[in-house]
Amino acid sequence: MNEHPAPHDPAAPRHAHDHNREPDPDLHRREPVSFVRRGARLNAGRQAVWDRLADTVLVDVPRHRAATSVARDAELDWTAVFGREAPLLVDVGSGLGESTAQGAAERPDWNVLSVEVYIPGLAALMAQVEERDLPNVRAVEANAPELMDHLLAPGSVQEVWVFFPDPWHKKRHHKRRLVNAAFADRVARVLAPGGVLRLATDWSGYAVQMREVMEAQAAFENLHPGRAAGEDSPLTRVRREGRELEVGAQPLPRGFDATAPASSLPDRAGLGEAVAASLAEDPVDHDGGWAPRYEGRPLTQFEGKALRAGRLVFDLAYRRR
Repeated sequence: MNEHPAPHDPAAPRHAHDHNREPDPDLHRREPVSFVRRGARLNAGRQAVWDRLADTVLVDVPRHRAATSVARDAELDWTAVFGREAPLLVDVGSGLGESTAQGAAERPDWNVLSVEVYIPGLAALMAQVEERDLPNVRAVEANAPELMDHLLAPGSVQEVWVFFPDPWHKKRHHKRRLVNAAFADRVARVLAPGGVLRLATDWSGYAVQMREVMEAQAAFENLHPGRAAGEDSPLTRVRREGRELEVGAQPLPRGFDATAPASSLPDRAGLGEAVAASLAEDPVDHDGGWAPRYEGRPLTQFEGKALRAGRLVFDLAYRRR
């Protein structure tokens, strides 16, 4: 995104000039975070909407030390924050706010909370709140795991969305991926029985990790067990067509053939021999469990770019038992 510096205004709300506080996103944290703080400057239009709506939409939370942290003794009355008691939807990593705004528009009787660390994204969400008149939206600039640990009571959430989180391609960075066993435990804690977790990614390696993590969490049941397995699976397509299977941070070359002899794959594609042999032996996804595309998720510019690049989108949906 090409953002331009906002003019300094000493009278602007405090939120607007505290955007470069966090040089190290891991500062004083027990776990690595799933994000890197990007540019925080706003163009004139976004600065204006921020100045109008930040005090209404953006929720101040007690901090630990890092700018996106949440204090361990933090407390918030969400009924007071939203001005009413209603089912709560939490959109984690909402980007430019398209999914949050869509969810709020389609569920006016719900409270919708965006959790995001990207300042221009929060401003873009505010613009949609204003344009679409969405009084049921609030946003928190925070690391989602900390917010779940310290500001969401057990069973207080009816739905959680995690759409297109950073895939952290390189193997040494996989520890930064948001959806892991600890995150699944956190979602299990805050979701009410019958509550739903919806996930989406355009990277098959992360999709497989998401599925493995959630299938291992006994508190959840897959809403679409076994769906889209075998030749109907998007994972099978990715493997057969060599669309974006990753070796470290690099995709496999165009024309990769998962059915080729294993001995030819390591030299041609840079795969480890065991991985190459496994894919060559059986590229079919026998497990499935992929959800149909969630109709409540708008087609964002980000997803459109992924589709144009030839990647497939993987959806998953789980219910809290």
